[in-house]
Amino acid sequence: MNYCWFYQIICLGWGWETQRSRKITFLKIPKYFNFASDVLDKWSEIEKAGKRPSNSAFWWISGKGEEVKWSFEELGFLSRKVANVLTKVCGLQKGDRIIVVLPRIPEWWLVNVACMRAGIVLIPGTSQLSAKDILYRLQASKAMCIITDDTVAPAVDSVASECQFLKTKLIVSKGSREGWLNFSELYKNQSADHSCVKTRIEDSVNIFFTSGTTGSPKMTEHSHGSLGFRPLLSERYWLDLTPSDVIWSTADTGWILTSLTSVFDPWVFGSCIFVHQLPQIESATILNTLCRFPIDTLVGVPTLYRMLVQNDLSSYKFMNLKHCMSGGEPLNPEVMEKWKSQTGLDIHEVYGQTETGIICSVFKGMKIKPGSMGKAAPLFDVQDNPKKTAESERGDFYVTGDRGTMDEDGYFWFIGRDDDIIISSGYRIGPFEVESALMEHPAVAEAAVVSSPDPLRGEVVKAFVVLSATFSSSDREHLACELQEHVKKTTAPYKYPRKVEFVQQMPKTITGKIKRHELRNKEWGRM
Repeated sequence: MNYCWFYQIICLGWGWETQRSRKITFLKIPKYFNFASDVLDKWSEIEKAGKRPSNSAFWWISGKGEEVKWSFEELGFLSRKVANVLTKVCGLQKGDRIIVVLPRIPEWWLVNVACMRAGIVLIPGTSQLSAKDILYRLQASKAMCIITDDTVAPAVDSVASECQFLKTKLIVSKGSREGWLNFSELYKNQSADHSCVKTRIEDSVNIFFTSGTTGSPKMTEHSHGSLGFRPLLSERYWLDLTPSDVIWSTADTGWILTSLTSVFDPWVFGSCIFVHQLPQIESATILNTLCRFPIDTLVGVPTLYRMLVQNDLSSYKFMNLKHCMSGGEPLNPEVMEKWKSQTGLDIHEVYGQTETGIICSVFKGMKIKPGSMGKAAPLFDVQDNPKKTAESERGDFYVTGDRGTMDEDGYFWFIGRDDDIIISSGYRIGPFEVESALMEHPAVAEAAVVSSPDPLRGEVVKAFVVLSATFSSSDREHLACELQEHVKKTTAPYKYPRKVEFVQQMPKTITGKIKRHELRNKEWGRM
């Protein structure tokens, strides 16, 4: 594939790269842009002309013998049918919002592309969301439709009556459920005749909910430009794929990393997106999949690599793996060294945020400094809640809230969160939500949540708890388990405190605020 020619075709004269070099020739930001019509449909045309390798655009396996493969043409055909479900059956219009809470199943990708075609704003969510989480997201976003499966549907039903904007519920299920439309049956019977709406480059395409650092989760809006057009200009700086490549990202569908590594960025270069349903992340399953399938690029959180290096990797022969990437939290240098010594492959780190996407990366051909997240990537324009955005801006700069240093070569080094966020197994957890859940239990008088070191997950949630007088003589071991189960039921299960310590009092400022940093420093041995 001639990349210069490809960029001219896709970008229609907006900008291109020359000879796979890292220097970008940038001409003009377009007024209108839609990833479905301007990228995916262009690849479909190239595919039909026989000018793209024969590998699939999308390749999914269930782990139970089921398999789905779509070409770009088939992806277009099916996504147009889904777009008609959303517009004709559900009555959604351009700019309307829809919450999608689905595991790693093909329907999640169809809905993503269909929303682009219809100009509908997609709000992804992890399947671990509790009823309380779903209620908050429905009310805050004013979403008119929700799509989920049998697992999450009961939680939606328990709060739907409190969501005045919610008009339609779609379920991905082999059976039926009262009050729900069956997604699978509907889209299969729809026409594939659908014209992609015209969207401005600044029109919203996705909204992600942040972790809720100092309060409830905030909505972060991304446009067709920030998610769809951006990789046309800066993609080579981190994934560096070709139309012959197969990329596998193990990230959860609720996070922006999946949108970046399993939707927008790989399809810019016509690469094949590989998906394993993976109800649980297990070392043997990951390693065997890498041995059985021609995966070129693997993307995962550091926890994945920490798990994998605990195995005898010399007994596994990867079919085609050439490029490994890690993001979501810092990766231990010793894990990188173990992986390298046993597989011969480097791990390239990336760093980003929900608000910005990828900010720093170690791209192919770049010298790796273990522990560094690479160099800064270009092209950012962050938009958010005006008040919160103003608090995070210093002149022309956006302050991420993460603390780090930069060396003389321009490499960035992560130090830690400035706002107490906890990053565990790639999940970003705000302490406020966990503390609020704990405070709902009658045994808890005060609670403070901080990160605590963990050899596998990097860090985990730890809760310091001051008991109310009536529970002061309770069995501590039993009560700790009870509090953990309480948090699992109150908020998303992955947020529960894996460690609980009962204390007599909290360290506080003169104004009565809990000094989380003292508790955190104690956990990390910094006292």
